[in-house]
Amino acid sequence: MDDRLRNLMHVAREHYENREYNEAEPILQQIVREHQGFADMFNMLGVIQHGQGRFTQAQEMFEHALKVNPSYTEAALNLAVTYNDLGKYREAKEVYAAAIARSRAQPRQLDPFAKGKIANMHARVADAYAGIGMNEEAAREYRRALDLCPTFVDIRTKLASVLRDMGDKEAAVQEYQAVKQEAPKYLPARVNLGVTLYSLGRKDEAKSEWESVLLEEPTNKSCRMYLDILKG
Repeated sequence: MDDRLRNLMHVAREHYENREYNEAEPILQQIVREHQGFADMFNMLGVIQHGQGRFTQAQEMFEHALKVNPSYTEAALNLAVTYNDLGKYREAKEVYAAAIARSRAQPRQLDPFAKGKIANMHARVADAYAGIGMNEEAAREYRRALDLCPTFVDIRTKLASVLRDMGDKEAAVQEYQAVKQEAPKYLPARVNLGVTLYSLGRKDEAKSEWESVLLEEPTNKSCRMYLDILKG
């Protein structure tokens, strides 16, 4: 790689990482016109085009990235999302399934960004299941997400709520408490922890939880309502 190309790639990455996409795109275009062998350059260009709603062009970029590097998980996930946006649901499912299979076969090679992307995909599937009352399936998908990213407290909170809806309130309490320990200032989990404790008859603990939330967020209407109900 000559110095000119190395400099172009460095500048392109800097603009891209700083979300200066208008500056990054023409440099990336120049690089991929002149050099077909850099999968990450095609992937970055595809991300920019996808963000601008240019899905067909983004598809071409992600497909080219995968031709260069078939094991490029991030590009595969980006392509799956793009296929889905284009209504190519069968293709999206196939690419996604292949990416998941590779990640399971090579778990240590999966980078944190890709793990987060896959975890959020599992969470979206779980949301859909939960929305139609298929709570066991939702819990399974939330757990798959957390296997990849155990510190995603929003997903763990959703898992706890599904467990509560399934009647497993003690397990829900454990998950809410895990969120509280991981991220004490993530208040939705603590509000719901109070609700679940209250439903178990542990009213003093519920009251303490809601009062502690109000110390962090005095305008929290839910906690004020719950405390009023407790007093009544």
